[in-house]
Amino acid sequence: MGHQRLIGYLVWAAVFGALFAWEGYALARGGVAAGYPTLSDTARAVMRYPVGRWVLFALWLWFGWHTFIRGWHFLLREGSGQ
Repeated sequence: MGHQRLIGYLVWAAVFGALFAWEGYALARGGVAAGYPTLSDTARAVMRYPVGRWVLFALWLWFGWHTFIRGWHFLLREGSGQ
């Protein structure tokens, strides 16, 4: 089980590393004007439409649930005294 957890951490580190690398590259090249949209440019384009706002909100809730709440079994126990 510990080996799978390590692989999961490495995958998430690679995903966030790629996002940060793209953001740095896009900012260094001049952003959307030079053909390299930053993450904020992408979010702005998605949030231009109400459906996009709802989708980003749903993703934010999903990410928060899986990051902070899902593993907290003590909040979800039935009965008292446990």
